[in-house]
Amino acid sequence: MSKIAFVFPGQGAQYVGMAKEISEISEAAGNILDEATDALEFDIRKMLFESDDETLKITENTQPAILAASVACAQPLIEAGIRADYTAGLSLGEYTAHVISGSITFKDAIKLVKKRGKYMQEAVPLGQGSMAAILGLSREDVLETCRKATAIGIVEPVNFNCPGQIVIAGEVAAVNEAIKIATEKGARRAMLLNVSAPFHCSMLKPAGELLSKELENVD
Repeated sequence: MSKIAFVFPGQGAQYVGMAKEISEISEAAGNILDEATDALEFDIRKMLFESDDETLKITENTQPAILAASVACAQPLIEAGIRADYTAGLSLGEYTAHVISGSITFKDAIKLVKKRGKYMQEAVPLGQGSMAAILGLSREDVLETCRKATAIGIVEPVNFNCPGQIVIAGEVAAVNEAIKIATEKGARRAMLLNVSAPFHCSMLKPAGELLSKELENVD
């Protein structure tokens, strides 16, 4: 018998208006947004539906917005009796996967990711870090690209998504230099991602230390 997996996105997938339609036609989805609003003490609908791309890109906003939208979008499936045998997520999406699997409550998760975003942005203020996707180069070429770009500043390969698609993160100038080097090496594409911090790289270690303390208080 076939198995069903729910797989959830991370940061960079956000857009203004996400979850609007589903929350209007599904009471359960709308209830998730209400629960998020109560837990966060601000109107998540206003953030999702009425903000702008730049506001939504700020990680302290992005993380609870994507989590709330993702959990809301899963509700009609669950109501229809479609249950996941497996759940998974990319980065932030792991929190959604935990919520849907029942290993953490939505209320705890939405509060955690709000703090996660806050700690990340405090570790690397807006405008100081970025990420880029490198397509069409080998692992070795991307590693060499980052090594060369470190002459400018911190830049590291952080997500080995699949062969030929690797994400790098670090200081803005160094990431831009890596994009230039990757393009010269023949990358099919080297593009900045729509995020406000250099996720998964060593620059965010202080945020990880703070978040670990928060996780100790979650059942």
